[in-house]
Amino acid sequence: MKLVIERAALLKALGHVQSVVERRNTIPILSNVLLSARPSGLALSATDLDMEIIDETAADVETPGQITASAHTLYEIVRKLPEGAEVALSFTGDDPRLQVRAGRYRVNLPVLPAGDFPAMPQEGLSSPVGVDTTSLMRLIDRTRFAISTEETRYYLTGIYLHTLVADGREVLRAVATDGHRLAMADMPAPDGAAGAPGVIIPRKTVQEARRLLEDSGESIEMQVSPQKVRFDFGRAGLTSKVIDGSFPDYTRVIPRENTRVLTADNALFAAAVDRVATISSEKSRSVKLSVEPGRIILTVRNMETGQAVEELEVDYDGPPFEIGFNARYLLDVSGQIGGELIEMRFAERPASATMLDPVLVLDPTDAAAQYVLMPLRA
Repeated sequence: MKLVIERAALLKALGHVQSVVERRNTIPILSNVLLSARPSGLALSATDLDMEIIDETAADVETPGQITASAHTLYEIVRKLPEGAEVALSFTGDDPRLQVRAGRYRVNLPVLPAGDFPAMPQEGLSSPVGVDTTSLMRLIDRTRFAISTEETRYYLTGIYLHTLVADGREVLRAVATDGHRLAMADMPAPDGAAGAPGVIIPRKTVQEARRLLEDSGESIEMQVSPQKVRFDFGRAGLTSKVIDGSFPDYTRVIPRENTRVLTADNALFAAAVDRVATISSEKSRSVKLSVEPGRIILTVRNMETGQAVEELEVDYDGPPFEIGFNARYLLDVSGQIGGELIEMRFAERPASATMLDPVLVLDPTDAAAQYVLMPLRA
């Protein structure tokens, strides 16, 4: 194998694939990136056995061939090379190492045979469906913060992506929940997506797909099966196993009868929550909201660090009540609001009662996204 490639092109491709590679591996080949020199250019592959990313880039290939080398080491080498450098990669049977040269710099890296590199099967996937890049990024951004980190409930450690008919139209919906908060966002279903199986896409796959979407064109292609999902981002492709489990019936926890509506300036509300939460305990992060007509009073009491109180003007004209939330969860949801206002809908309860029912949070500028927060005891 022998080729010359621009440093920027090689760095971009390595950046796409090397993040899949775990820093510590019990299987040595999984620490490596597969370099495949072809007449059309250079293809790079990396996998952790659950996910595989392949990226192709232009290169001046003199001798085709394949070899694997340490993904993170090669990435760091190329990253530290000067901009505009021409990088020469060569491997021959005479020297069992990959030689990397750029100007007066050269380094030899240990290799493992390309034949030992595992490939992820592609059979069983559906026909490719074109998906708008911006819309898919929005689905991910509006929901991924609510993915559970508890591995015991593995079926919640991803985004549930599925098609359904909502309000008389076919939509592609993303849902994530950790049991304390839920995020849901819709986009118009792409042509050909109807009837595709719903899949739970793992957290790591979601993160990698979101990163690759940044460098994609106006649309990508997506394929799904009950076991796998594949995204094609032009010259890059990501194939991943999906979570083998059933996502819970999330519609049961979305409040439908919450008629007490509070509207506030989202930026002012988030800043107030953040300020009073400064002294909250790390474990509960609890903040109490005392809601009255025209205002809310945010209070945090901590036996060790003291008490913080802030009052905020809001649009609310119902009976007073108190409700508690995890401050971080409030801020996470507030961070998804694209407009100036945040709308919170509460259940009907007797005056001055403490609320423990789920709260629906909406963005008045984005009707296709909904959030649910479970209260704490105030």
